[in-house]
Amino acid sequence: MQRPRVKIDRDAIPFVGVGLVPAAVALLRGNRRTAMAFGVLAAALAAFFRDPDRRPDHSEPAGPDIVLAPADGRIMWAGPGQPDVAPAGDWLQVSIFLSVTDVHINRTPYGGRVESVTHRPGRYRAAYSAESANENERSEITVVRDLGGRSRTVVFRQVVGVMARRVVTRVRVGDQLAAGQRVGLMRFGSRMDVFVDPSATLEVAVGERTVAGETVLARWPVQAQAVG
Repeated sequence: MQRPRVKIDRDAIPFVGVGLVPAAVALLRGNRRTAMAFGVLAAALAAFFRDPDRRPDHSEPAGPDIVLAPADGRIMWAGPGQPDVAPAGDWLQVSIFLSVTDVHINRTPYGGRVESVTHRPGRYRAAYSAESANENERSEITVVRDLGGRSRTVVFRQVVGVMARRVVTRVRVGDQLAAGQRVGLMRFGSRMDVFVDPSATLEVAVGERTVAGETVLARWPVQAQAVG
């Protein structure tokens, strides 16, 4: 079996340079220990921005009745939408906490047309706290899928944490996305929230690990009438 290809996201360039430039200067001055220390720092920062291939980049096995994980991490909520966290209305919610060691490339959990992209500035509370979803800086993306006379809506959020200080969102209103497609990233520890209508069934539980673009978060019965 061919091993997944791993590349480094372009947002890594200025951060990796923070380590490589002083490493080169130290090496030119003959200070090998200092050069090695900064070299290790550069490698660690590059590793944070690693971007492994995932299956849905090449096909879309999910189909219209499956919601995929948008991020690597650990499930910290899976159930009814939390008050002051979920959008208005009736939703099921899955929240994923990303540690600094997780891959931070984000992917759309559902294929469809980007209906809205909203960025809101805010605070930098710990990403595992419920307050962070409502008070921290975040981007909210709404994807709507046409199912032939009806539609289905999935909402997901990129939420920064204590260490994550910037949300990078690389999609715009009108973009047509395939499930598992890259949509951006968050820097240095954060959370992702996903909201689906309650006719779906959640496939994950608190404490489980997710793999972006591969882990199934929720599933609708094939004959279910979509809500959108």
